[in-house]
Amino acid sequence: MSSFSSVLTGVDVLERDGFAPIMGDRIALVTNHTGLTGDGRATVDLLRAAPGVDLRALMGPEHGVRGELDTEQIADGGDQRTGLPVYSLYGPRTRPTPEQLSEIDTIVFDIQDIGCRFYTYISTLAHVMDAAAEFGKCLVVLDRPNPITGAAIEGPLADGDKLAFVACHPIPVRHGMTIGEIARLLQTERAPGCNLTVIPCEGWTRDCWWDATGLVWTNPSPNMRSLGQATLYPGVGLLELTNVSVGRGTDTPFELFGAPYVDPRAFAAAVNAAGAPGVRVTPLWFTPRASVFAGERCGGVNFLLTDRAAFDAVHLGFALAAALRSLYADHWAPEKLMTLLASAEAYQGVLEARSYETIAAGWEADLREFAARRNRALLYP
Repeated sequence: MSSFSSVLTGVDVLERDGFAPIMGDRIALVTNHTGLTGDGRATVDLLRAAPGVDLRALMGPEHGVRGELDTEQIADGGDQRTGLPVYSLYGPRTRPTPEQLSEIDTIVFDIQDIGCRFYTYISTLAHVMDAAAEFGKCLVVLDRPNPITGAAIEGPLADGDKLAFVACHPIPVRHGMTIGEIARLLQTERAPGCNLTVIPCEGWTRDCWWDATGLVWTNPSPNMRSLGQATLYPGVGLLELTNVSVGRGTDTPFELFGAPYVDPRAFAAAVNAAGAPGVRVTPLWFTPRASVFAGERCGGVNFLLTDRAAFDAVHLGFALAAALRSLYADHWAPEKLMTLLASAEAYQGVLEARSYETIAAGWEADLREFAARRNRALLYP
């Protein structure tokens, strides 16, 4: 693949092919600000103007249809630009109701994912698939590239008894799939009654990073501001529900990590000594302006990706946990690590200070089994 190819996303392919799969249908569109054509037009506006396409409603995930909200609950409302009703799928309700779908034939889904299990857009997809199956609606997923490639899978699978909105299915932390491929997996394993059509991307291959697609980066959520941050996120983000700062409230979320109780030099030395491939850390002080430890001086580290092809984000996450556990056992509270890790065995390994190699050996068989499940759902070479 050339260093700057031209990838078509699912919505570009849909438009090129004259909207044939949804022509004449009454449509509900699940989307946000990342639902864009290659030349920057919003999918909502494209479908609104497309002849023969009857767009009736919008539905939004975490952060809302326009991607501007960073709150725990998002209310229903109206879209000022189109006048269409907007139904929130983030908060008390995470799936469409029968009433909202009563005059809908087909749900169209167009949201950019980042390739990590606990990034909630795939959970929104899963809940939409459940509703489509239950209420007899068609679902069309407009596929988009996995920005951190579809080549690597990392970390433990979510335990069956730990499933939640941040762990919607037994898949690993870095799943190595596009959102369309996730839909195909979920159709087989979770929602077999869902009448699913995936409109694939064109020109994308599994080893392709976002910066080789020719597509413009749009922050998928307010704190996901670069490809580098998305690359780090499956590891750094693993710990963010514990009492640490992952850089929210700074200009570079997920590129910084620390806490007021951390000595930056000792912590950096411990993390570097762990030898996580493809990354080094440097010690620093930082003060978040918002979020966890707002206004407090934190000691910590800044991440430098030295070889993203070799980088194992989950290895880095466990290196951070091990350094916190060994240096700051009286301060670091690991309990909430379980929420995003969702693996009792891996969590026990952290508590018992096992080596990363020992912990990772515990999920190798599960990863092999997942790889076989995943292979049946893949769309791209």
